[in-house]
Amino acid sequence: MAEKIGLISLGCAKNLVDSEQMLSVLADAGYEFSDNLDDCAGVLVNTCGFIDDAKSEAIENFLELAQLKEEGKIRAIVAAGCLVERYREELRTEIPQIDALLGCGSYDRVAEAFAAAFRGEEYARFEALDAPVRETSRVPCTPPYTAYVRIGEGCDNRCSYCVIPSLRGPYRSRQPEAILQECRELAEAGAKELIIIAQDITKYGTDLGGDYLLPELLEDICRIEGPEWIRLHYLYPSGVTEALMDCIERNPKIVRYLDIPIQHISEKILSRMNRHHTGAEVRALFKTLKARFPDMVLRTSVMVGFPGETKKDFDELMDFLREFRLQRAGVFVFSPQEGTEAAGLDGKVSRRTAQRRAELVSELQAEIMEGESEKLVDKTLTVLCEGFDRFAEVFYGRTYADSPEVDGKVFFSAENKPAPGDFCRVSIQEVMDGDPLGVRVESEE
Repeated sequence: MAEKIGLISLGCAKNLVDSEQMLSVLADAGYEFSDNLDDCAGVLVNTCGFIDDAKSEAIENFLELAQLKEEGKIRAIVAAGCLVERYREELRTEIPQIDALLGCGSYDRVAEAFAAAFRGEEYARFEALDAPVRETSRVPCTPPYTAYVRIGEGCDNRCSYCVIPSLRGPYRSRQPEAILQECRELAEAGAKELIIIAQDITKYGTDLGGDYLLPELLEDICRIEGPEWIRLHYLYPSGVTEALMDCIERNPKIVRYLDIPIQHISEKILSRMNRHHTGAEVRALFKTLKARFPDMVLRTSVMVGFPGETKKDFDELMDFLREFRLQRAGVFVFSPQEGTEAAGLDGKVSRRTAQRRAELVSELQAEIMEGESEKLVDKTLTVLCEGFDRFAEVFYGRTYADSPEVDGKVFFSAENKPAPGDFCRVSIQEVMDGDPLGVRVESEE
């Protein structure tokens, strides 16, 4: 009887793709899977090590699993991912119940790792981080109608606060045909929404021939029958070129939703962050996008409490957010990461001050979001149905303005009951606690 493996996948969508690939390797080796850890002989934990909260989440999971192992409920723990790449020695010493460690260049060794763990042997692999992106099939962890498509790995931007280049290696683009073949397979499996991801998708192709090849790749993806939404995540501001905007304009499948992390708007802070754009360039880009695409939803992330951030810098950021009224924005408190340039910068901002600044950003964004949601009343929206809430007795789903896991949902009633993955036309009748509520309609009337 095959051993059953449980998965705990932490962190970003890129991590989830890694997890799906590792599950495929395990399936090929004859392992089975279960969502119930009580049924599992072993557990795979794919970790994130980007910020302190992510590290704490991973450690908490490891300690809980260590207890299960001590109680004899599971036999093997395999740890993989960014936290493992970064703290390999510390994990081995501090949590000896972990049987195997896999760095970010060694995911294809996961079956070997479990085999060794079940034999009672220690196992660790930390291979080169600059190898070409491996082409591995996936066991999907997302619903069949939505799938992530990773087009590159690693990062060359070298922001002063970020450890990702040291954990993931330099930027490496996947070959176009491999990406397109994956998109075709996902479409054949029922994908209605493809979410294009990488640490920086605008960098795609620069290592293949020196040019920005994202527009060309997107044109080819849009020709694939089946998917109706192509969503773009993690665009570096300076990489949003005229050619890319032309491509978006030509292709209605590319949803008018761009995730463009800016981190700050102050010229001084951007320079200290080693961001390769200025505040003036961000303003110009966002003005252009709003003018060219009136229905464009812009998502961004900002960081507060960065060393040297004064009240004046923070006020400038707040003024920018008030002026542009971005529909989606997340805020992070600066967390110094050992080994990064920012960890040694002067001008430290107290934790209390940084937390208060984050609260002010969140309060402003909640006010902006409430206002944007109210504008939806009496409008009819296209909603991708995701399921039925048995307690509230309503269906729920997302519009093009809502990315999975990070944005909100639309709740609606329907006489003609949709299935998950169906596109529905929903007339919005009210907003409750920020969530649009409506009813399915059968026509555009």
